[in-house]
Amino acid sequence: QVQFVESGGGLVQPGGSLRLSCAASGSIFNIYAMGWYRQAPGKQRELVARITSGGRTNYADSVKGRFTISRDNAKNTVYLQMNSLNPEDTAVYYCNVAHWDKGGGDYWGQGTQVTVSS
Repeated sequence: QVQFVESGGGLVQPGGSLRLSCAASGSIFNIYAMGWYRQAPGKQRELVARITSGGRTNYADSVKGRFTISRDNAKNTVYLQMNSLNPEDTAVYYCNVAHWDKGGGDYWGQGTQVTVSS
């Protein structure tokens, strides 16, 4: 079993900032990467940012220069600092863990709402 504790979502005005955090716990041993995906109404889920256990990062073009992902491997925790938010960032953000356990796969958090509106 894998449990996620996601926090940091909420309502923010355009230009504001939020910091998301996700801590994974349970029977997980071989994490390849942790990251954040988002899904806006009527849109497909998309990658926002990801970071591997070795520290390699990957960002969606739309968030480069505004968002920063970081992690604490010892605590299986990933963070997403989001700056200069705009209404297009409004979505449900999902924590993701890519792993090599049981042949490999993905674990997903329940999601946290981020709303950017004036």
